[in-house]
Amino acid sequence: MTLAYIGLGSNLDDPISQIRHALSELGELPLCQLVATSSLYTTRPVGPQDQPDFINAVAALETKLSPLALLDQLQALEQRHRRRRLQHWGPRTLDLDLLLYDQEMIKRPRLQVPHPYMHERAFVLVPLEELVSTAKHKPIMLHHQPLTYWLTHLDQHEIQRLDDADVSTSATV
Repeated sequence: MTLAYIGLGSNLDDPISQIRHALSELGELPLCQLVATSSLYTTRPVGPQDQPDFINAVAALETKLSPLALLDQLQALEQRHRRRRLQHWGPRTLDLDLLLYDQEMIKRPRLQVPHPYMHERAFVLVPLEELVSTAKHKPIMLHHQPLTYWLTHLDQHEIQRLDDADVSTSATV
């Protein structure tokens, strides 16, 4: 089994529920097992600011799928959540990004791993660090630097961890 990390984001149609359902569905993908999930976080959108804030998380998934087969499964899951690609960095019901696939470096037209912008995004690195710090996985290196290096170079004021009360209250509104 290969360990892959998946970034999740949503800012439409009850984003907390979108992320919760997607996390559950990740564990049901063929030849995959969900092994860990981060807390949920709220962040301002990247790009156009005239859209709702995002709910983000990261999941650790053990898989026997190849990277491109896993990408196909992630995109199919986005489609089941009615993902529409109308605007670059625009609002979405569900966004799933293959962040890391073991220690592999992949550069293909459809897929780049590690995700090319993840080292610039607190909404990816903060939940990823949460997972890595609680597990006994290999240290994560991005552009020849450890994950902790990139965390110290990011503005983390724009990301807020949701506690259980926030998630419960939001889910009932």
